[in-house]
Formats: sequence, C-alpha cells, structure tokens
Amino acid sequence: MSDPHPARPARGPDKHAGRHAPAHRGHSAAGRGEGRTLLTRLLEFLSPGPDSRDELISTLADAEQRELIEPESRKMLEGVLRMADLSAGDAMIPATRMDLLDIDAPYEELLHLVIDTGHSRFPAYEGRHDNIIGILMAKDLLKLQRAPELNLRTLLRPAVFVPESKGLNELLRDFRSNRNHLAIVIDEFGNTAGLITIEDVLEEIVGEIEDEFDDKDGESDIYTLADGSQRVAGDARIVDVNQAFATGLPEDEFDTIGGLVAHQLGHVPRRGEAVQVGPLVFSVMLTRGGAVRWFKVTRAEPADGG
Repeated sequence: MSDPHPARPARGPDKHAGRHAPAHRGHSAAGRGEGRTLLTRLLEFLSPGPDSRDELISTLADAEQRELIEPESRKMLEGVLRMADLSAGDAMIPATRMDLLDIDAPYEELLHLVIDTGHSRFPAYEGRHDNIIGILMAKDLLKLQRAPELNLRTLLRPAVFVPESKGLNELLRDFRSNRNHLAIVIDEFGNTAGLITIEDVLEEIVGEIEDEFDDKDGESDIYTLADGSQRVAGDARIVDVNQAFATGLPEDEFDTIGGLVAHQLGHVPRRGEAVQVGPLVFSVMLTRGGAVRWFKVTRAEPADGG
C-alpha cells in the first residue's frame, strides 16, 4: 500500500524520472538550500526585529536603499504606520475653512459657490454656521433647474458626525462600510470643529490625490469662472499670468504664481486666504499636499484718490 503522505525527499524521483536518483536528490537539496539561503537573508535583514514604529520606518528606508522595495511602496507603508496614530482632528479641514451652503440662500448664490469651489458635497447650515442640518450633493442642486418647485431641504442627505478623537483607521472602515465620503467633526463640547472626507484619510497613506477638479485635462492654467473672475493654477507660470492680466509681476525670483504668493504671505497659503500682489487679489480656492492647486483672481479695487 502506498503511503498517502510520502516524505518530501521521495518527491524527487516522482517528478524527475531518471536512473540516477542520488543525483536528483542532490539537485533537490541544492534547490532547497537556495531557498533557505534566500529565507536566511531575509531573516538576517529583519532580525533582530524592530522594537518601535520609528525603528520599523527606519528599516523600510533601509529596504528602499537596498532596492528591495520601491520608493512609492515605502511611502505608502510609512503612511499606513503613521495613520495609526492620527485622529480625525489631525486630518480635518478646520471649520473656519469649510465651504458651507446656507439653506436659505438664493439658488443663484448657491450655484456660484458650487461652481467656484468645485466640491461634490457641501454641508448645509441653517441660521448659524455650526448648525449643520445635512449634506447637499452638487448634482442634486441641478434638480432645482428642472423643478424649481422642489424644496431644497428635501434634497439634503443626513450628515454624519464624528468626534475629533476618532482614529483614522476606524474612520476609514466606517467610510467604506457606510459608503459615506464626508463627515462633520465635532469637538468635546459638541461644536463643529471641521469636516473630513475619505480623500483626506487616503491622502495620509498615498499622498496627494488628483481629482477631476485638480486635473486641468489640457485646459489652460487660467480659466474664466461664472462670475467673470479668473481661476489660476498654483503652478501657473508668472510670465503667463502677466500676459493674461497685462500686469508686471516680478518674474526674476519665482517661476510660478504659487511661489510668489507664498513669498508675499510669508507662509504656505491656506484655503480661504487672500492676498494682493500688485494689482491682483489672489484668493486660495483649493489646496492639495501643502500646495495651492487653484487661486481665484480678481483685480484690486482702486485706492481712494488713485
């Protein structure tokens, strides 16, 4: 009767038919030796194992230098490790920089805000800014064009509220299981502290994510908005801005308009900030990864007596 569980050395003659069984056993042993060598090398690389997260991150950096992992893989792994220590309060957009919709505002005003900011979801408030009554999808706002008799409140979707202390790992699981993409962050007193999206969470792992609003898709760095103002990319060349606006902004120290505006402000611009450079006012519309993606640019009001 054959053994239903033959010893591993007996597999050599079965798979490699031949008259010189010892030679085949030697070949198999050599193959296993190569496997053990690779395993040994990996164990030598990882042992002794890291005793802290910082040591593990340092080990990943060493693995990248040895070309065992790609730089992008190392960055993502570091992001996953660091995210375990982050909460919603660490990654949220503060309440002072939230783009909100007033439920009682005229339709045209709401439409301009939706177009200018380019978001797909907006917290809607009633009375006070921190009185969030729901979330409005930008696409739902278009329904009012075909059916003006609709009440805007009926288009609101329930708002999800999370505490500042909620861990990003847990929040990401909630976003995926509940199919929500936005949550309102509240502080310990129940006040609105900010908002956070699934994109904000994922960017802690993979870095900046480009969306349809970020992607110029071949269009110019300078784009006319519905209200007649201009949308200018943060990486637009100063020479192009000067040509478009017939201005003489300095071109010798900085190449991009984002660099010039940051220098004028003295820090990296934040969403909602505005600064005048020459005859133009640059208002930050959208930031990603610590850089301005889009400015809203208008001409400064002439000074009195000018």
